[in-house]
Amino acid sequence: MRNLLKHIPFFAAAGVLLVTSLRADEWDKRTVVTIDQAIEVPGQVLQPGTYVFKLLNSPSDRHIVQVYDKDEKHLITTVLAIPNYRIQVTGHTQMSFWESQAGTPTALRAWFYPGDNYGQEFAYPPAQAAKIAASSRQPVVTTAANTSEYATAAVTSTPAAETTEPAPAPPAPPAEPAPAPPAPEQAAPPPPTETQPEQAPPPQAPPAAAAAPEAAPVAPPAELPHTASTTPLIGLIGIFAMIGAAATLIAPLRSR
Repeated sequence: MRNLLKHIPFFAAAGVLLVTSLRADEWDKRTVVTIDQAIEVPGQVLQPGTYVFKLLNSPSDRHIVQVYDKDEKHLITTVLAIPNYRIQVTGHTQMSFWESQAGTPTALRAWFYPGDNYGQEFAYPPAQAAKIAASSRQPVVTTAANTSEYATAAVTSTPAAETTEPAPAPPAPPAEPAPAPPAPEQAAPPPPTETQPEQAPPPQAPPAAAAAPEAAPVAPPAELPHTASTTPLIGLIGIFAMIGAAATLIAPLRSR
């Protein structure tokens, strides 16, 4: 009875029976898992048996999962994961699987620790992710690295393939007629030679203005104009008369 209480079945998918130990640590999420069929994890296939899942002891990255053997003496694989959110929290470990083809190991998709909303969704190598996507017809998280250095690997998503058969090659486009050879180009005319511009003749001085025609002589008037007055002449005669009179009076006086 005590042995039965130590293990609790918590998930079954595609005929895989998983049991987990009640002992687990909060920091590294240590969980003991027992499987009765082979399951596929990134880069590995876990045969039926008991394994230990826990997080890498890294305070900076809480999404690196390590898988050990039962005694934790041999590290089987280190897996890069991404956060996977669940709405309903359970008190036991939960693991989900990808849908797979009959006769092939079921691929492990995500692992949730008891009481956690966020779990670990595993990233598969490209070739393995493409195979899982073709079977499940859903996008599968993938990583370019397949070594223990998963902390620096880039994570992408591989879309699900619509069919496993290769897509037919597109029909070849109809051959287009070869373009006619271009007509030979005519020789371009030689560039015009530069000619010196003709110099304009120096401007000639404007001809001297023609001499003005001489004015015709004006004929003298027949009579002088009567412009003088007789008043001065009368005065002049009076003066001479007075002189003559004076001379007449003085002559006798000299003779005495």
